[in-house]
Amino acid sequence: MKQDERLRKKVEQQARRMKQAEKDRPTLISQTTYIGTLGLLFVLPVVVGAYFGRWLDGLVEGYSIRWTLSMIFLGIIVGAVNVYLFIRE
Repeated sequence: MKQDERLRKKVEQQARRMKQAEKDRPTLISQTTYIGTLGLLFVLPVVVGAYFGRWLDGLVEGYSIRWTLSMIFLGIIVGAVNVYLFIRE
């Protein structure tokens, strides 16, 4: 009799867990939003770095892409750190 009671409670507990898991399953929209946010967190610093580097190169006499490349590289590092911190949260 006691074994039947334990079995019944265990089955009810697992059924509740399955219902909760079904309810908490991420939707396509939430997954798309998450991936889009990750993309923006990475790409935005790279683009800002490229524009800022280009502006700095424009201030220098002659043809130079040194600042542009440096700021793009810095943007990649900042974007990667942003994505890492966002995922870790």
